Amino acid sequence: MRQTLVVVENPANWPLDIPDVELVSARQYLSDVRLSRLPRARVFNLCRSYSYQRIGYYVSLLAEARGHRAIPSVTTIQDLKSPSIFRSISDDIDEQIQSSLRSLHSDTFVLSIYFGRNMAKRYDRLSWKLFQLFEAPLLRVRFRRTDEWHVQDISAVAVSEIPQDHRPFIIEAAGSYLKRDRTPRRSRRSYRWNMAILRDSTNTQSASNEKAIRKFVAAAHRHGIDAEVIGRDDYIRVNEFDALFIRDTTNVNHYTYRFARKAAAEGLEVIDDPGSILRCTNKVYLAELLERHKIPTPKTVVVNRHNGAAASEYLGLPCIVKQPDSSFSQGVIRADTNDELSKLVDRMLETSELVIAQEFVPTAFDWRIGVLGGKPLYACRYFMASGHWQIIRHLSDGRTRVGKVEAVPLDEVPALVLKRATQAASLIGNGLYGVDLKQSGRRVLVMEINDNPSIDSGFEDAYLKEELYDRVMEHFTRRLETKWKTGT
Repeated sequence: MRQTLVVVENPANWPLDIPDVELVSARQYLSDVRLSRLPRARVFNLCRSYSYQRIGYYVSLLAEARGHRAIPSVTTIQDLKSPSIFRSISDDIDEQIQSSLRSLHSDTFVLSIYFGRNMAKRYDRLSWKLFQLFEAPLLRVRFRRTDEWHVQDISAVAVSEIPQDHRPFIIEAAGSYLKRDRTPRRSRRSYRWNMAILRDSTNTQSASNEKAIRKFVAAAHRHGIDAEVIGRDDYIRVNEFDALFIRDTTNVNHYTYRFARKAAAEGLEVIDDPGSILRCTNKVYLAELLERHKIPTPKTVVVNRHNGAAASEYLGLPCIVKQPDSSFSQGVIRADTNDELSKLVDRMLETSELVIAQEFVPTAFDWRIGVLGGKPLYACRYFMASGHWQIIRHLSDGRTRVGKVEAVPLDEVPALVLKRATQAASLIGNGLYGVDLKQSGRRVLVMEINDNPSIDSGFEDAYLKEELYDRVMEHFTRRLETKWKTGT
């Protein structure tokens, strides 16, 4: 069982007696060799201030350097200073916020969260969700209602600010949390590393289907990694793992980005890392990046409110108009006339300052080259949906039709296709990418770089089979070994 420490600035003034924990001063924690060598200790940092380079900040910073689990972590400390994070979090749990606060008559509300709980049981679900996102022992959350409720501010609270009559509840909440946090997972004795595979089982457009997820777990076990599938409610558990493998749709304004950001900040090996998500999920960025590095693409115009009319003159008609954050062929529309182009651009510019217009390059199929660690991993031909110009055809009744997927041995892929794919992926990072290309005559054009390429059982793995999953886990193992040897 890991040892639990409560770190405060002055234990003599500490008013709470929490069972089964060791109470130490912040200066003792920072300087005592015995404490620094505790294996996998859990550290509740209850210093009065977490300001940058103050003693509370250093407690969490050095805890992470020692392999201890700091609560709050440095990542959480930084997030508590960010209004943009508040807005993002507020959007993510909006339904819970509205349902929890609906009956209030005031337009402001302050919620006190003690180890994930509130003294009023009706706010427990909301308190726990916020605690998962901002894991600090004592939190104060301010809400304001305009048309709807939203998070105005989140801050950590010093024990000295807690009312006297709340303190017995804090002791109870701390004990309950400690008991919950001690619940053992299955034995890891035969594994060197542990990995979280993040996936929302309700998302029909996840990056891997259920059978592929089972194959990833099995491959992880073969390579000494204990893999566990986690969901969006497991944010609080990220720092239990050595690696995070995201197998869900990614976007910057999405829970997956927050998971990636937290995991990277806490030293996990992450695919998709937050930088790759940021770069790949915006087509305006990709267009500029590929042009600057002279990677061939279809003729492209970044359209704003002033240059839309010039797009068709340069690209010709028909042409393709893309929302910057489009995926799965949604938000990618063909304009056959100048009138259609003008209306499409005007509509998309209502939600984004810039959109992409591109030359239409018709082909029977697109190449998808999976690139891992800078090297080609697998290849597929994605054929267009029957009677349509895209791989996925979205019907008016909500159904979709998808073209055939054909896995191809890498040695049967044209050398220029592989070269363009690896060149493009190298501009993003060293993770796992799916590069989409069109081969039209002698031209090989990069269409997109995807940070979380689909790997579905029966499709992308049809040629390599289990070897595809093994190669992914070999990559994780190499990266974890390097990190362990170098201490980075």
